[in-house]
Amino acid sequence: MRFSIAPAPCSVEALRLREAAAYNSPWRRFGPYLSERQWGTVREDYSAQGNAWEYFPHDHARSRAYRWGEDGLAGLSDHRQRICISLALWNERDPILKERLFGLTNAEGNHGEDVKEQYFYLDATPTHSYLKMLYKYPQAEFPYARLVEENARRSAQEPELELVDLGVFDDGRYFDVFVEYAKASPDDILCLVTVINRGPDVARLRVLPQVWFRNTWSFEPTSPKPRLWADAPGSVRLTHPELAEFNLYFAGDAELLFTENETNAPRLWGAAAGGGPYKDAFHEYVVEGRRDALSGNGAGTKVAAHHRLELAPGASAQLRLRLSRAPQPAPFADFDAVLAVRRADADQFYFELQHDLESEDARLVQRQAFAGMIWSKQYFGYDVRRWLEGDPGQPPPPAERNHGRNVEWDHLVNDEIISMPDKWEYPWYAAWDLAFHCLPLAVIDPEFAKQQLVLLTREWYMHPNGQLPAYEWAFGDVNPPVHAWAAWRVYQIDRKQTGRGDVQFLERIFHKLMLNFTWWVNRKDAEGRNVFQGGFLGLDNIGVFDRSKPLPTGGFINQSDGTAWMAMYSLNLMRIALELAQHNDVYEDIASKFFEHFLHIAEAMTKIGSEDQGLWDDTDKFYYDCLCLPGTAAIPMRLRSMVGLIPLFAVEVLDSDLLESLPGFEARSRWFLEHRPDLAALVSRWQETATEQRHLLSLLRGHRMKKLLLRMLDETEFLSEYGVRALSRQHLAQPFMLHVQGQEFSVQYLPAESESGLFGGNSNWRGPIWMPVNYLIIESLQKFHHYYGDDFKVECPTGSGTFMTLLEVADELSRRLCKLFLRDEQGKRPVLGDSALLQEDAHFRDYVPFYEYFHGDSGRGVGASHQTGWTGLVAKLLQPRR
Repeated sequence: MRFSIAPAPCSVEALRLREAAAYNSPWRRFGPYLSERQWGTVREDYSAQGNAWEYFPHDHARSRAYRWGEDGLAGLSDHRQRICISLALWNERDPILKERLFGLTNAEGNHGEDVKEQYFYLDATPTHSYLKMLYKYPQAEFPYARLVEENARRSAQEPELELVDLGVFDDGRYFDVFVEYAKASPDDILCLVTVINRGPDVARLRVLPQVWFRNTWSFEPTSPKPRLWADAPGSVRLTHPELAEFNLYFAGDAELLFTENETNAPRLWGAAAGGGPYKDAFHEYVVEGRRDALSGNGAGTKVAAHHRLELAPGASAQLRLRLSRAPQPAPFADFDAVLAVRRADADQFYFELQHDLESEDARLVQRQAFAGMIWSKQYFGYDVRRWLEGDPGQPPPPAERNHGRNVEWDHLVNDEIISMPDKWEYPWYAAWDLAFHCLPLAVIDPEFAKQQLVLLTREWYMHPNGQLPAYEWAFGDVNPPVHAWAAWRVYQIDRKQTGRGDVQFLERIFHKLMLNFTWWVNRKDAEGRNVFQGGFLGLDNIGVFDRSKPLPTGGFINQSDGTAWMAMYSLNLMRIALELAQHNDVYEDIASKFFEHFLHIAEAMTKIGSEDQGLWDDTDKFYYDCLCLPGTAAIPMRLRSMVGLIPLFAVEVLDSDLLESLPGFEARSRWFLEHRPDLAALVSRWQETATEQRHLLSLLRGHRMKKLLLRMLDETEFLSEYGVRALSRQHLAQPFMLHVQGQEFSVQYLPAESESGLFGGNSNWRGPIWMPVNYLIIESLQKFHHYYGDDFKVECPTGSGTFMTLLEVADELSRRLCKLFLRDEQGKRPVLGDSALLQEDAHFRDYVPFYEYFHGDSGRGVGASHQTGWTGLVAKLLQPRR
């Protein structure tokens, strides 16, 4: 159904973004910045051996004050996470108050960490002027123990036990809890909680909207303690030393509860009784009936409004609260009107964005994808030096910390809002994930996308040696170098939308990326031959070995993917330099440098006919990693995987008019190729032009590219009905076997969950479909078509007799990826798997989860269930090309 609002020249939300385009716009001051899980994270881990999951488990979360951040159900906070809002629920059966999402730890899950809840991010605007999410809460006792025990019993070869498998949603015996936030102004926030009883019987529910201050005073002794206290019936006053005074209003006659956001040491560690009240006081009062657990003076650092609901079948109730900097004499008089306006603002914003998108279902999926991207913004606080040294007045960290995780990253200070892969399974940033996030984010909020890319290159993030931080579990791990690609694409998207390019952004990030490129060349090219050993490069268990660790055979691997990523990086930086050269001709010299670097990498990858065969296998017509052992020739590891397709990503097309505008670069390039014809022959005919006078730089000339696509578009190998698999399906019947030094190693096609323990067993690149690499394949094919034109065709699928242009192939891959989420002819969404409840129930079937990756044959969602991060790229794929 199309929105009922008529299109206007520019929506209110779009004007809001333009009027305050700077990243520090007051409209962004409050947002969905609470994590869904702060427990079990590295930054909260002060154990000797780095056992983050065990050191701070879920059972501690309700009773233990966090050091670096906060979490909460359907949460919102300010951008420094000082004032926090979230929801607590109790169905009068559970053993604990439901204040945060539950899931299994890495050791508990039979495929690693795994959230076990049903929740969905349904709507959001970029300035957070309107937000909406849904949580589904069972009326029966939540099966905490059953989920832990049964998944512990299951092997890695068995499926995971999910919440929907346990019958807790049968007959609609659950509550739909919708949470909406709407801003009357940047510092005036309305929250509406709508509870619906979906079951056939009368059901009772306790609902506790709660507001609290993050505990900084226990760790910063000089920091004055904030306070909140009852001001009048249904009214609370809040003061914080870093903020203006705020007023909090609860509608109705709910019971106000007060406590302190302090650790309950007697419960956790058997400390002497006394002190308090503690963080878990609301649980102790509501669930255990202990009124003495609460603050007795109507004040504290945490407050909740305790609502007791009894709902008939199908009945609903609405609860309201308002947090406002300015006093509100009648805080709920205009509540519904403000909410209606903000809903209309959101509808208007997406109406304008989606006016070319004809399918109602596609609009639904895209809007929820954007909502997930926005809801996944999180505050991330983590000062590594402070974490290593400990806080004044707190027990010192164990001595082992000085020789353990992240010790070499003591310059790193995180204190920002960052786009996260997921709010529960990955509540920490990851360098290459974030690069992909920025493309869909740029469609709705280019300023935020640009700020995010610049952030990781700032001096308090980037290592002094030029490396970008990977993620908190190991900042020194190596992710694929896609930051330059993302910066260039965000620049293009922004320019297309605004009519002008942000050259200052591009120049600023370019200088830092040159430092990062130099780090790669110095650290990851072991023999100085332009062949790179980047480690696992984010592709986890795709190879024969754990590529992030020393090989069990000794030696090293010349990586097809590592080398191809660097070829792509060279071309990305070259293209950015050419853009900057149009404003300052000094960049022509730098563009030439990256042009030459690309050619040397191409030489290393594509050597044929000499003793060193390079990484291209001319017999199989595929790229392979090569195992290099001391005293022996390199051994090609003929495992057909995404590693061999990544060379497609290194492609750039330059139009003649661009070269004519940059005569210095054009002359140097021509001179270089004339004096190095051996290198010129390795790339596609620089001296020749194709359609409309275009020049191609690529690792693959037409013949070699067709051979690679022959495999990629083969449905018995890489091509699935839902995209390109990470591993050839032929390895199902014919596992890859490697025999070396008396040892045997094997890799078999696994279309879904991992059956090995590599990287915790919670990620699998041995067969599933991954959105980011599929997206890069699509963009690469579009570039190749830009050069070759409509006369260059390939068979798609292989053996079908149907020939397509490369642009048509790209469109076909995009269609298959979008099919993951869209209803098919039977009304089913492949992402939801074979669950009748999820596929058919009217209260489930249109809520779309954006998984981490997807079953290579069926398209079922696998991995992190709400990893909207890079899977949010589907929002960009759904957007029609204009």
